[in-house]
Amino acid sequence: MLDYEHARRRMVERHLARRGIADARVLKAMDAVPRETFVEEGFEEFAYEDSPLPIAEGQTISQPYIVARMAEAAEIEKTDTVLEVGAGSGYAAAVLSHLARRVFAIERHAALAERAAARLAGLGLRNAEVRAGDGTKGWPEKAPFDAILVSAGGPAAPAALKAQLEIGGRLIIPVGRQERSQRLLRITRLAADRYEEEDLGGVFFVPLVGEAGWSEHPEEAGVRLRQRLPERIADAGEDLPSLDDPAFADAFERFADRRVVLLGEASHGTSEFYRARAAVTRRLVERHGFTIVAVEADWPDAAAIDRFVRGREETGGEPPFRRFPTWMWRNGEVVAFVTWLRSHNAGRRDGAQTGFYGLDIYNMRASIAAVLAYLDATDPDAADVARERYGCLTPWQNAPDTYGRAVLTAGYRTCEDAVVRQCRELLRRALEKTGDGGDALFDAAQNARLVASAERYYRIMYYGGADAWNLRDRHMFETLDHLLERAGPQGKAVVWAHNSHVGDARHTDMGEVRGELSIGQLCREKYGSGAALIGFGTDRGTVAAATDWDGEMEIKAVRPSREDSVERCFHLSGKRRFLLDFAGHPPVAEALAARRLERFIGVIYRPESELASHYANAGLSRQFDAYVWFDETRAVTPLAANAQKDRMPDTFPFGL
Repeated sequence: MLDYEHARRRMVERHLARRGIADARVLKAMDAVPRETFVEEGFEEFAYEDSPLPIAEGQTISQPYIVARMAEAAEIEKTDTVLEVGAGSGYAAAVLSHLARRVFAIERHAALAERAAARLAGLGLRNAEVRAGDGTKGWPEKAPFDAILVSAGGPAAPAALKAQLEIGGRLIIPVGRQERSQRLLRITRLAADRYEEEDLGGVFFVPLVGEAGWSEHPEEAGVRLRQRLPERIADAGEDLPSLDDPAFADAFERFADRRVVLLGEASHGTSEFYRARAAVTRRLVERHGFTIVAVEADWPDAAAIDRFVRGREETGGEPPFRRFPTWMWRNGEVVAFVTWLRSHNAGRRDGAQTGFYGLDIYNMRASIAAVLAYLDATDPDAADVARERYGCLTPWQNAPDTYGRAVLTAGYRTCEDAVVRQCRELLRRALEKTGDGGDALFDAAQNARLVASAERYYRIMYYGGADAWNLRDRHMFETLDHLLERAGPQGKAVVWAHNSHVGDARHTDMGEVRGELSIGQLCREKYGSGAALIGFGTDRGTVAAATDWDGEMEIKAVRPSREDSVERCFHLSGKRRFLLDFAGHPPVAEALAARRLERFIGVIYRPESELASHYANAGLSRQFDAYVWFDETRAVTPLAANAQKDRMPDTFPFGL
């Protein structure tokens, strides 16, 4: 059973104190409240992760760091009377009850208010009172208040709340003209009609619904979208010719002087993203001396492609990219690019050839397949748990309820050692088949690094979470870094990976909420302006994806983007295909730095739960240096469907 006290202390130290919460009273209060009491049944094991969790009525229990940050900003004294607007589960009110003399909390959902009151009473917190009502009107009968904390974002600070402050009282409230993007304000009442306002930074809260807040009808959100932003995007966006036009790559010449150019994708199964990256990469290779193409693929599998593009002999063994998701690299778009690269390399000496390398040297997908195969044979129930976890545990996942259904079983835990051993053996066999390809020393060093940390990685991967993501991305970055070091000071690399890897995670929910990092972030930290982070996006179309991990590939319709997403802003620009370079358009970049929903589709796509499964908040112009837009896109072509048409040479590594 989880040691909640240990988990709570760890949360206070790691997620609060290390992130700058310095008020000893606030830290003590956070350590005193059992958050597992306030989460929904089945979510107890996630109670001390620094993330919001769903509760009834479509609401959330706030992220612990945000609760602590707001409490610290309110500067609450032991003798204070405090009002909380948006009580939700009652968690924040419980924390505040350890800081103030009296706490009054308002919740607009009567059922939530009743349950919150029961939880507080169950913990013996008699100085906290909860009632149902419109929080934007405050609680005049209990006013004035020394501090008011609002746990929902409104278009402006309600006048009623400001009026109910004591002189010298502090109102802590998220404010923003869009429901999903706010600034956290501290408003101090200096006199009867005079207030001082401080901006404490960007935040993301559920909407403050009420007479002085947002409407209860979410469909009105689209009407409130800033109408001018799409027009400004249209003015700043540089139209791109068709992908078949050699001039498509002209706009990307501005990035040719960078040490590393990272090209993203909003999904792993969209043709336009692959073709665009291929066109840009061809230009950088042909004209600007880029000799490294590093992709989000397993090292042993990519090594077979590298031998092909360099015209080297095959080493035998199973053809690459045979495991789920096969369509990610076994598709017609990749065939066209690697066939061109082989032609480009023909006749060039080794040092002048461009190589094709896999950054994902942990062979993650093959390892997951090994986990599933073992569990299918030994414990089918545990296998179901694993499939659920691998299918839903993504860095942009906003549906802890999905993850919560995959609570670990005893059988799952007892399989751990055997699965880790199986993964290590799988890795050993795969690396033996890789061959040296003329680069024996480098391959040996890479393999040694991999084997040295394999057990830790596989053990972390088995359970999932931010640690697994961070270990993987850090190792992918280190692989890229080693490739660049080996190439010398003039070495240049192009990276193909998902937007979640290419973008700077510090400006997304990944980094701010889950503590995850990314290749793009690490490249910025090491190479500074020598790295170009370029994201890709779309509004609608089709995509190759599965419904569950290890499931069949399907061609799925991509839903039109949400009204409150950054993709909708780009769609409303009315332009089909363009590049937006944020450095050349500071006003647009500033507007797009605000946190908005952004869509992420990996190898799994679940349109029926798209908001929870595939959207996260991000500041686009800080996440990327530039953004490529295709208003409508189509799925990649799986290789089996066009193998004969392409008439690939016998030496082609896919072995068709």
